[in-house]
Amino acid sequence: MTVPDGLRYSTDHEWLAFADDEAAPAAVGITAFAADALGDVVFVDLPEVGASLTAGEICGEIESTKSVSDLVAPVTGEVVERNEDLAENPELINSDPYGKGWLMRVRVASVPPDLLDAAAYRALTDAGDGS
Repeated sequence: MTVPDGLRYSTDHEWLAFADDEAAPAAVGITAFAADALGDVVFVDLPEVGASLTAGEICGEIESTKSVSDLVAPVTGEVVERNEDLAENPELINSDPYGKGWLMRVRVASVPPDLLDAAAYRALTDAGDGS
């Protein structure tokens, strides 16, 4: 399973790509591990632009052929962009979770201390912990 270095990961299986410029919004998506566990994604309900997120709280849903799963905010901040391509092509989450399947960009106000680096996320998913 692909786990790119240079990203940060939540234990809820989201990834964050922070820009070199700390003031720039961070991209958020779900990991390949989560996309694989979900199966074929058929619908995504993302928070609106301007919505305030609180780390650890539910902010949307991802529906697949297997189930409906909550999307949990990995950071606290404001949504500044949504991936509108997912409305017509939600399968991008399965085919390119770290690229075209990104979910939203967030102006981060605070980062929880428990975000994982790639090695720690690999260890989490290698242990078979799908929580």
